[in-house]
Amino acid sequence: MSHKITHIAIFASGAGSNAQKIIAHFAGSHSVKISLIVCNKPGAGILQIAEKEGIPALLIEKDVFFRGSSYIPELQAASIDLIVLAGFLWKIPPALVKAFPRKIVNIHPALLPAYGGKGMYGRFVHQAVVDNKEKESGITIHYVDELYDHGQIIFQARCPVLPYDTAETLAARVLQLEHRHFPLVVDELTRQNTV
Repeated sequence: MSHKITHIAIFASGAGSNAQKIIAHFAGSHSVKISLIVCNKPGAGILQIAEKEGIPALLIEKDVFFRGSSYIPELQAASIDLIVLAGFLWKIPPALVKAFPRKIVNIHPALLPAYGGKGMYGRFVHQAVVDNKEKESGITIHYVDELYDHGQIIFQARCPVLPYDTAETLAARVLQLEHRHFPLVVDELTRQNTV
């Protein structure tokens, strides 16, 4: 009996450090394949990673994503089972959410529902956490729905916010959590029947 391969598309807008960790995690896997890298920024670091790893890359355009096909045909052609947002800054259009129900996951660098929503990404999140003198921050991995940072939470991990933290020092601590947990949570999702 041949066993089914889970095909993952990773959507990223930047350097792709989380994507790299996920790719490394599944390297050599017989049951999970990173089949597509989707990026909205020409020249983003994630595209070099895709090339180095021999993974097909799809550079997407705003018009098609939001007002056209949302690239659903391309994702279906690649047999994608799960979409992983690893630092992807565009909101996912409703058509794509509908085409992949509970099959799109995102990582957010704070403890949702706090510090989520439009414009809350990267250093903006960490700066807000530091400015509000929070005692802890962390990561949230969640399903994606039609609203920013809103879907059902799958996993959270926490870290302290220290008195002398800046947005940068906090970002580095949160990124360690992302790198440690995101590949494991994605792995767990591929093992469940949710994919």
